[in-house]
Amino acid sequence: MTANPYAPRPDVELTHPEWSRSATIYQINQRHFTPEGTFRAAEAHLPRLRDLGIDIVWIMPVHPIGELNRKGVLGSPYAVKDYLGVNPEFGTLEDLRHFVDTAHALGLRVILDWVANHTAWDNPLVEEHPDWYARDWKGDLRPTPWWDWDDIIDLDYDNPELRRYMTEAMKFWVRDVDVDGFRCDVAGFVPVDFWDNVRRELDEIKPVFMLAEWESRDLHVRAFDMTYGWSWNETLHKIAHGKADVEALKVYYAWNDRFYQRDAYRMLFVSNHDKNAWEGTEYEQFGDALLPSIVLSVVSEGMPLVYNGQEAGSDKRLVFFDKDEIDWREDDQGELYRQLFALKKAHPALWNGAAGGRMVRVPNSAEASVLSFVRAVGDDRVFGAFNFSDEDRTVTLGDGPQVGAWRDAFTGETLELEQGQEYSLPAWGYQVLVGA
Repeated sequence: MTANPYAPRPDVELTHPEWSRSATIYQINQRHFTPEGTFRAAEAHLPRLRDLGIDIVWIMPVHPIGELNRKGVLGSPYAVKDYLGVNPEFGTLEDLRHFVDTAHALGLRVILDWVANHTAWDNPLVEEHPDWYARDWKGDLRPTPWWDWDDIIDLDYDNPELRRYMTEAMKFWVRDVDVDGFRCDVAGFVPVDFWDNVRRELDEIKPVFMLAEWESRDLHVRAFDMTYGWSWNETLHKIAHGKADVEALKVYYAWNDRFYQRDAYRMLFVSNHDKNAWEGTEYEQFGDALLPSIVLSVVSEGMPLVYNGQEAGSDKRLVFFDKDEIDWREDDQGELYRQLFALKKAHPALWNGAAGGRMVRVPNSAEASVLSFVRAVGDDRVFGAFNFSDEDRTVTLGDGPQVGAWRDAFTGETLELEQGQEYSLPAWGYQVLVGA
């Protein structure tokens, strides 16, 4: 029987791991994470990350780093010399296995950073399979065009044998080291059909979680659970510096609602290794907008990321190509994240993808400054309001789903919301309410 050509097809064909539905994610830059910079030293932090409310631990590339055309003293971990090896700077393969096993015993999942687009100049594949590499107009090996990535050279995915090799290499880490998936560097520079097949073959070993460093809906169909919310971060950065207002943020959420699939996960963040190293700390990037941005990253649609020391209020740009260290200390930001993650797990309205509630706008009389919305699943409701301006705001709430009894998620105070009532927030203030 011929299929009905007018019947809609599923827009997400993969199956998210069930444990990912309420998950949060933490990025470890292991070179800087501890004074030792090793897997064994980082392993000691895993119970603390679990208690923070983290579910997925993403560790940056673990492989040996190329020496030819290296940047800095230690080089970029994204210049991979051996896809099946472990950088001795971080420890041994057994140390990594122990890290993964310890994480699993704590209920955490571990994903590895994977660099499929390019290799180091001195990766043995250059000599063994020169036909696997892209070439410039002269026929020479070339870095990714237009950028200053001169410590790497691009691969050519027109070659089926390269695809087979890369797929088998990724399967090794899932099968032999028991990692739970991958964060894939510049995923959009590699053909989607390669990723589609990778996901299929990895899922045959065990259900995996895949994060793409990219923004594109086609990656969500069969390959990736989650993509980066780069444009969310960039919009909030502009708001923080007075170069945009909340109307620009609503553009992001409109695209998230209509362009991306209902069951696509988007990763929301105020920092990561790229932002911190090249553009500034979270404090430089967001200033007074930092706390409302952090809260929004957890209560709006998306999975929140914590980067490498944010919970300690780390206020330094970590040097990318050399050794640097985090000043570990108690900080209010850590407690804020802990409270927010507990809130996320307790309220299905805040879960990821189709498991969570859609953001439904609550109109207000200062739309350029104040963002207000409700997310709901069944009887579970969460209201969020954010004043992204440097002035106190009293607004009138319009015709939205906010009517009813609520409890402040942080203070426990109870209140009623109605249509047409006045509602106040301080400059750069926020409020999160749960249905009472």
